[in-house]
Amino acid sequence: MNLELLLLHALPLDGSMWASQLDLLPGATYAPTLYGLGDRVEDWAAEVLQLPKGDQVIVVGCSVGGSCALEVAALAPERVAGLVLIGTKAARRLDPASKAKDIDALQRQGLEAAWKEWWEPAFSTKTSPAIVAEAKSILMRQALDDVTRGVRAFHTRQSRDDVLSTFPAPVHVVTGADDVLPGLATSSKQADVAQNGRLHIVPECGHYVPMERPEALNSIIRQLINQTAM
Repeated sequence: MNLELLLLHALPLDGSMWASQLDLLPGATYAPTLYGLGDRVEDWAAEVLQLPKGDQVIVVGCSVGGSCALEVAALAPERVAGLVLIGTKAARRLDPASKAKDIDALQRQGLEAAWKEWWEPAFSTKTSPAIVAEAKSILMRQALDDVTRGVRAFHTRQSRDDVLSTFPAPVHVVTGADDVLPGLATSSKQADVAQNGRLHIVPECGHYVPMERPEALNSIIRQLINQTAM
């Protein structure tokens, strides 16, 4: 079996947020930046699915990247050997008013203001300020239009609790103990809904587990790699 690893980033970051995970499967790991791949999470999934060349891939997604991971599993369940969903909410309802409000605020106020209001508070207060500053620097490298496209994709993503409940391979649901997006209760429920689900709670950690507590996440991914390779 030719196992590969696909890493799908959170808003408002890019593929570089996975710097600490790139060596888990050397030469067989992909960490694309999603914004340029289309206007919808479904578009992103179709594009990233073309990156792995082997017959089996572990898909790891954080936040909206987790929503993209679920879409990948919906498109090609036979190729997905396992999912790691970090700070991801599978079930959702459309809220056009919230989408319009967020996009308008982002366009009017810019990335700096959005960082302060939306994304910086999603980190744990126990996370190193250097890590938070690194995440902000990743955001500030993005074009405003790209991040806006990401926010639009986030708000128009499908509800995929059906995929979560029917996907037969292992699903590792990861949440920071201090994350409220979507939070422990939702993450726990999702692990229970999955046919082969397992919940991991990372202490002293917020929404961005790959950057805030990379060692904890790497251990979870290695477990899944070893489980899949058996």
